[in-house]
Parts: sequence; structure tokens; C-alpha cells
Amino acid sequence: MTQQAAYEIEVYFDGACPLCVKEMNLLRSWDADRKIRFTDIAAAEFDPPQIGRTFDELMARMHGRLPDGAWIEGVEVFRRLYSAVGFRRLAWFSRLPLLSQCLDVAYAIFARNRLRMTGRCTTAACAVPSRSTPPCA
Repeated sequence: MTQQAAYEIEVYFDGACPLCVKEMNLLRSWDADRKIRFTDIAAAEFDPPQIGRTFDELMARMHGRLPDGAWIEGVEVFRRLYSAVGFRRLAWFSRLPLLSQCLDVAYAIFARNRLRMTGRCTTAACAVPSRSTPPCA
């Protein structure tokens, strides 16, 4: 008999992003049953190769991993996070065809521009930084 993971989803988030931290703190406050495992990819001890991803991949868009090891990305991570804390109807609603497409486009725009939008970028040509270079140097 295999042991079931104690969580429904592990989320990999940028702990240096003020907006990301606020959202993760909100989710933590709602996660009374500890269904979410939070992993800060900006933490010094975090080692991306151990999970088979690069830092740049994780910075480019939201990533989550399910207990069976399956990876999910983008808006689907948020659906799973909010479902885990009790907002299953909201997640279901966000899967409706037109709304789902709009959310995917909006998230892609945000992910591409989040460093600039959260005040972590000082140049117009801001790109997702690698670990070896400071953001928006």
C-alpha cells in the first residue's frame, strides 16, 4: 500500500515578488487543512535541479506539482490552489470556455510583465532574470 501525500498541490512561487508573497500569505491563511505545500523558489536553499526544472523555467510562469508528481502550470495552478482552500466553484467557473481563454491570456501577459508590474524592474526591456544575474540590472 502506497502512502498518500498530505497535500493536494505543491506550489512553486517567487518569494521575492511582493504580489506573489501577498497571494501566498492569503492562501496560507485559508489553508487550515494544510492541503498546499508552499515552496519559495527565491529562497537561498532552494535547488531547482533537484526537482528537474531550471530557475528560469520556474520564474517564467507559475508551477505546481501534484502528489503523483505531475506538473501543472499557469492558471491551472491557481485553480488547484483555490480549490484546495475551498473555492471549488470559483475554479469550476474559471474553466468555462470563454472565461478560461481570457484568464489564460491575462495570466500570460502578467507572467511576462510581472517583474515590471511589481516594481522589480527598472528598464523597459525587462526579462525574467536567471539566478546568476540580478533582476533588471
